Amino acid sequence: MSKKLKQHLILGLLLMVFGVMLLDFVTGLNQSARANQLTSTNLLKNYNWSNMAGATVTPHGIGISALDRNIVQQDGSGGQTNPPVNLAGPRLSFSSDLIINASMQDFQDGSSFRLYGDVPIIYDEWRFEPPSLEFKQVGKQLVVNVWDGKAAEPLQAKTFNLTSDVQSLIINRQGNRATISVNGRYVGSLSVRKVFDKETIYFGLDAKSDWMLTNLTALAPNGLQVREGLASSASNTSEPTLQSLASKRQRPIKIGAAVALNPLLTDDNYRALALGQFSMWTPENELKPQFIHPQPNTYDFKEADLLVSTALKNNIAVHGHALVFGEANPRWMQNAPLNQKQQIMTDHITNVMTHYGGKVSGWDVINEPLSDDDADYASGGDGLRKHIWYQAMGKDYIAIALKTAKLADPNAKLYINDYGLEEDGDRWDALIELIKQLQSQGVPLDGIGFEAHVYEDGDHIDPRVLQRHIRQLAKLGLASRISEIDVHGENASYQAKEYSGVLTACLNEPACVAFSTWGITDRYGSTTDIGTYPLSYGNDLIWSKDYRPKAAYASLVQILQTTQ
Repeated sequence: MSKKLKQHLILGLLLMVFGVMLLDFVTGLNQSARANQLTSTNLLKNYNWSNMAGATVTPHGIGISALDRNIVQQDGSGGQTNPPVNLAGPRLSFSSDLIINASMQDFQDGSSFRLYGDVPIIYDEWRFEPPSLEFKQVGKQLVVNVWDGKAAEPLQAKTFNLTSDVQSLIINRQGNRATISVNGRYVGSLSVRKVFDKETIYFGLDAKSDWMLTNLTALAPNGLQVREGLASSASNTSEPTLQSLASKRQRPIKIGAAVALNPLLTDDNYRALALGQFSMWTPENELKPQFIHPQPNTYDFKEADLLVSTALKNNIAVHGHALVFGEANPRWMQNAPLNQKQQIMTDHITNVMTHYGGKVSGWDVINEPLSDDDADYASGGDGLRKHIWYQAMGKDYIAIALKTAKLADPNAKLYINDYGLEEDGDRWDALIELIKQLQSQGVPLDGIGFEAHVYEDGDHIDPRVLQRHIRQLAKLGLASRISEIDVHGENASYQAKEYSGVLTACLNEPACVAFSTWGITDRYGSTTDIGTYPLSYGNDLIWSKDYRPKAAYASLVQILQTTQ
């Protein structure tokens, strides 16, 4: 017998032994399941996948469309991948080992199947990657990437050669390791420390070209629990809430917050505050172009739809953010020829606002148009940012966008939103001049959003100046809203004073219609340090990262209770 033949026989015996071992293990799992009156859980037939971005539910399985979503940084650089995760659908809870069996069609180059041990979190133009496993076909290889929650890049990658495209995938987790079988053949094993530590698994599916998930089952020796979507609502409390106090005033105003879908679906504490404390939500990221319009002819509204519908079911108004912005644009928008950008912009406005007609009460049609460069205000400059829309249309982009928005949804309130408007100076003067020019041209505009960010310790918003500016806008027929307030600071009393001063100014002016914080809790706040592992949370919102109400929250409650 030749040496080569002997090697083949040995390999065949090893594969046979592995097959028997796998069969024994699965049999044991089934016996255990029967003993506990549990069966293998079918995660496709019995649960909801309709709210996952890029997914289409069919009688044959879940169709996965190529979205190629990326998160670009504020300066337009970078492009962190943002693959969809089915947070509204089934997630697994288990207490020991686990087998996951997936079957797929057309799982070709670039397709991926992912198991998340925790929830990805989107901070300000940055995605925090939790421990996860990614199974990705690259050519005729299966690449398995492992994230451990300590870096944006995978901790390790293993590559397994394939004889054909992936049609079935079995992940058998036992302790800190997992064995991988592809198309009924064992291909190898790897360490999966951290990924399964929390004994919860979320599913992510992504594509470069369309494919279909035809089967997804799970089995565990000690049983499984499957949880979906919004498991609880607002907490029942006898304590007054911000929205209840604001609604009882002689002049009721909306008390709002920027709300993110991921924690809304997966964090009970966050969800209770979002539903119980606020009467208006601003989707923090879900309506930005890089999320809902990732490719030229591709819109995916599913995540934004879920957030909007949840708000409306709970009698919470929605303010849309943001239609035209120099940031948060997908790469294809940035790179499109100048002579195409006007059409791109107007099509985007029309499609998004038409989709949400009658559901979103107001929009930041123009977000942060004013420049940070002193040179843009000098020598008769218009003070506007020279971003991609300005480069294509000049300052006319603002009028074009507002006119387009009015046609798309005549009933929605249209806003320009920016920061630094709480102070006198070049920015304020440039805004007033812009408003007068727009009004002289008959351009529709309903109001101005004062972001009211306090970025550093010692910064201060003078309520008297803010009130004067609100009155000045009112004389021009415009409403005002405090749109994104947050106050960075370690000094609790200072933070409370800044929040309460801005709310008081708003309450004192009839033209101020809403007061909205840019987030709810420091756990998901936008001032968390970008790209840091472990997370270094900011300190700018009215609930701490541990959901303790801060002095700032108490100050807002007191003002709403005592002033009319």
